[in-house]
Amino acid sequence: MDGAVLVLNQNYEPLNVCNARRAIVLVDRGKAEVLEHNGGVLRSPTRSYQQPSVIRLIYLIKRPRPMAKLTRHEIFARDNHTCQYCGARTKDLTIDHVIPRHRGGKHSWDNLVSACKACNHKKGGKTLEEAHMTLRRQPYQPSVTTHYVLRHYLQSYTEWQKFIPEWEMSRS
Repeated sequence: MDGAVLVLNQNYEPLNVCNARRAIVLVDRGKAEVLEHNGGVLRSPTRSYQQPSVIRLIYLIKRPRPMAKLTRHEIFARDNHTCQYCGARTKDLTIDHVIPRHRGGKHSWDNLVSACKACNHKKGGKTLEEAHMTLRRQPYQPSVTTHYVLRHYLQSYTEWQKFIPEWEMSRS
């Protein structure tokens, strides 16, 4: 019952992922239709259901676009695991505030970058001008795509490919 099911809006836009139990409830109540099955069977005391893999809601759901969470992992991913000062590509990165917090810098997407330990130590609590350093790319808040939301499931659920527009772009 804990298999992942892709939930599409009425216009076939991917919304989220739910478990098979929730998907069966939505289908049984007439709120969704099954577009793809994964071959498994779910049994209740009185009925058997083919386990869905993709469902589509009957009614259009309007919701705001999801926002990327401000975490170390997301900052490293945005910066492609590259130091934004020297360009070194390493797994041993730190987070640096472009404008130091004690100088009024905020803990926000626009003020945080990935930095190697050497560059972060060199910059210290100084501004870019004081440290005589430059950024390779200005920090920004990344937009959230369907691929971003579903990236943990994409390799395991190949039957979802035709419903995810960015699938091919993300694989190259």
